Amino acid sequence: MVSEVALFELGVLFAAVALVGGIASQLRQSVIPFYIGAGILLGPNVAGRLGPYALDTTEFIELGAELGIVFLLFFLGLEFNLNRLLANRSRIGKAGTVDLVVNFGGGLVLGFVLFRAFLPAFLVAGIVYISSSAIITKSLIDIGWIANDEAEPMLGTLVYEDLVIAVYLVIASALLLGGGDIGAAVQSIGVALGVILLLLVVVWFGTPFFERVLDAASHEFIVLRAVGITVLTAGAALALGVSEAVAAFFIGMAFSSTEHVEQLERLLEPIRDLFAAVFFVWIGLVTDPLVFAGVLALILVAVVLTVPTKLASGYLGGRIYDLNIRQSLRVGLGMTTRGEFSLIIATLALSGAGTTLTDTVAQTIYAFAVGYVLVMSIIGTMLMQYSTPIEGAIVPRLSAVLSDSSAEN
Repeated sequence: MVSEVALFELGVLFAAVALVGGIASQLRQSVIPFYIGAGILLGPNVAGRLGPYALDTTEFIELGAELGIVFLLFFLGLEFNLNRLLANRSRIGKAGTVDLVVNFGGGLVLGFVLFRAFLPAFLVAGIVYISSSAIITKSLIDIGWIANDEAEPMLGTLVYEDLVIAVYLVIASALLLGGGDIGAAVQSIGVALGVILLLLVVVWFGTPFFERVLDAASHEFIVLRAVGITVLTAGAALALGVSEAVAAFFIGMAFSSTEHVEQLERLLEPIRDLFAAVFFVWIGLVTDPLVFAGVLALILVAVVLTVPTKLASGYLGGRIYDLNIRQSLRVGLGMTTRGEFSLIIATLALSGAGTTLTDTVAQTIYAFAVGYVLVMSIIGTMLMQYSTPIEGAIVPRLSAVLSDSSAEN
């Protein structure tokens, strides 16, 4: 049985989430920075230093955070079925490639400047490249952009990024944990690609099966079956070395081809929001504000350099989708957030300490990644929330510049 202390700590977590969520609602702000801030304040790195009690990262909270990522990406899949993915494959490929070249390429340059070695640069590139599917999806839903035209290039680019990062994580893990063994990396990549192809087959041919699964007499059975399939598949994929988020996305796409999409969204939305809140609190709990002191300059440099690169690649992605200047700018604003995958890369860096990376480099990359994610998660959600005044200031000037350029040509 669960101890009284563990149950009490769980109560503290949910009470804190409810409190700061209410405050955010009253202030008409995104709840995400408030959840992260609550985790920092209640965690061992702030409350633990200042008082006798602190909320710790228990096994339940870590598992709840994983489920938060799973359900957020499942909902992303529900919004982006395979037919839609295939119909837009050309634009997704172009926008995603622009995003990859601009941001991963820029991250490699930044990493080489900072660390003068390939492996640290490779890790930094991944950290600054990958946008947060979880936070962006949550923000799209919260501010009502999910049905707008600008959501399509954002979702398409997130799909592209998630597929790239699935392969990237396999390579990074093999290089860090395998002592740079390229053969092991190639084998792991083969397994990962095999799992992804299998998931694509399930999505393509599985619609009749998923229709029957959801054809239940009660809401209870629909929820249990959908959650069971999603979590089981995500867990199996993770055991095989593929991101649970990517697997959940594919299962969401499989369910999106059925006639039960609206019913699933209505029934599973509370579950998604509950575990998403746990995920964002977990980010705060593992964040130590003191570790930022030694890497504050690196974080500021990265923020100054990578906010514009995401804005630029997002804007170009919007134009690839034939959106106007205002909508394309919104795409750029929405793609700036970094989150869960960057933290996974940070954890991988620690696993290579003392072997493929020196302890100092590993700790520096970890501290940099955590601080960078915290700053970018706040900046990204704020940019989306205050997009209207930002657009009002930028769009007229950008339109004038583009008009002058067109006239000269």
